[in-house]
Amino acid sequence: MKKQHFYKYLIIACITFATLPQFAFYQSSISNDELIGKGTPKLFGNGYNLRAEANTAFKKMQAAALKDGISIGAVSSYRGFAHQKRIWERKFKSNKAKDLSDMANIKKIIEYSTIPGTSRHHWGTDIDIYQTNVKQPKNVLLPKNFHANGPYCKLKEWTDANAAKYGFYLVYTDNANRKGFKYEPWHFSYKALSSEYLKAYKTLNISEILKKEAISGSDSFSEPFINQYINQNILDINPELL
Repeated sequence: MKKQHFYKYLIIACITFATLPQFAFYQSSISNDELIGKGTPKLFGNGYNLRAEANTAFKKMQAAALKDGISIGAVSSYRGFAHQKRIWERKFKSNKAKDLSDMANIKKIIEYSTIPGTSRHHWGTDIDIYQTNVKQPKNVLLPKNFHANGPYCKLKEWTDANAAKYGFYLVYTDNANRKGFKYEPWHFSYKALSSEYLKAYKTLNISEILKKEAISGSDSFSEPFINQYINQNILDINPELL
């Protein structure tokens, strides 16, 4: 082969490789079952469940906040597939009783809740928090509780200034251009672990996985819908976590 032809093919090969998706050749030691909430992870925590490294970081954050007069508690942390499915089925049944079509029902649910098998809470890296040493509202996880004169506004101010120091980042921000799940000022993710889980998760064929599960409304999980769901609900998150 002439030298100029060799260099031509080499350049084409390099360009082709560079334009492939970042995760095309990504290999992970994380099992598919772990990624979709069907694994048996070793979890730690007092009143919550996180992976060891995330738990250690969370306890440090709790201790630091307490020094500033803020007691951080957990509403929800690890949730397995079965738990997420129970949430889904309860909401689907409730919405169906209001005569919502299957697709309208699904769209209503995914304003805040994930399709089973697609939740970040399956990973043991994410946690929903609130402030325990204040008068509690009737409904804890509402955005208004974290702003203005809401009971958790001091917690919000503290986490805005300090959570990243302990490796935790808000997942679903209030960026007006963000799509997918609505703003959740309570949902934090431990980046050092969750970023690796997200990389591994992006290699899964979510459509094929969901087809095998008996989930209410799954007949409406078309390929275009799932692709949009992945792009908006799973990937349109705080850029710090990508």
